[in-house]
Amino acid sequence: MIDTKGRSLELFYIDGHPDGMITAELFNWTGHVFVTPRTRLTEALRREEAGYAGVYLLLGEKDGQDFAYIGEAEDLGVRLKQHAAASDKDWWETAVLVSASANRLNKAHVKYLEARLIVMAREIGHTPLHNGNSPKLPGLTEADIAKMEAFLASLMVVLPAIRVDMFIQRSRPAGSSRPVPVFEASEGERTDAAPETVRFVLHKPRIDLTAKAVFQDGEFIVEAGSQARSDWQREDSAQASSYKPLHDELVRSGILQMAGTHRVFTKDYAFRSPSAAAAVVFGHSVSGPAAWKLESNPDISFRDWQAHQLDAVTEKGTGE
Repeated sequence: MIDTKGRSLELFYIDGHPDGMITAELFNWTGHVFVTPRTRLTEALRREEAGYAGVYLLLGEKDGQDFAYIGEAEDLGVRLKQHAAASDKDWWETAVLVSASANRLNKAHVKYLEARLIVMAREIGHTPLHNGNSPKLPGLTEADIAKMEAFLASLMVVLPAIRVDMFIQRSRPAGSSRPVPVFEASEGERTDAAPETVRFVLHKPRIDLTAKAVFQDGEFIVEAGSQARSDWQREDSAQASSYKPLHDELVRSGILQMAGTHRVFTKDYAFRSPSAAAAVVFGHSVSGPAAWKLESNPDISFRDWQAHQLDAVTEKGTGE
């Protein structure tokens, strides 16, 4: 069962702006997350939590793509000083330190967290790692394993809030997407009928290319078996090519594989927006809300469909 309960997250911008040092904590969680730019490392290491045991992420870019390193230490500050001086780690720009209040994590705990994070990052495959081989899980008691898994679950809530998305799993097993329910009823009438299946289609007849998607929980999910252009098309505007790295990532990770003259989605994949999905399918930037059409009525775009949903909410609100 999916946990749909809300969580309370507190972000504190130490420098007063979002690009500086940040602390992040969840209500009723012992974990503590501290983010610092490399340029503020001197000030960061003066903080008490920098001397705690924990795991850390080094984030940056290498060869034009996101790059990361995951490590553990009994003293996070000492380890970060070593990384800052290392000639093979000039690429990192941001450090994320994860510890627990009152320095409650021990060596075995942080080794477990490090090993799990490395496995998770590699399974998801968004961000290449500087790490070598994956470390083995240390021997923990059944109770400690349960505690560390709960700790990780809360950490996965915090990291996206501080713009660390390397652990977000956007690919899904084929067929796992559920269509959004839409209930049709006369004005002022309620219905408990089964929800209609709503699916959106993107079609380019000139090259015989078709993709299908559903909208679910705020995500636009292109379904496995959908087609995509084999290569990214050259565009004049540099801004228009902002989705090219995403296209390249899906090719590199095997989500998009060649099948005949087109590529095919091997898994369901959740995009941040209809435009991101349409750009990857067409191989160039395009207005996704206008391009995706209802499968049951090609005259209705995603934009029209969404406007209808919003109008229905507005009418309900004014009626009450």
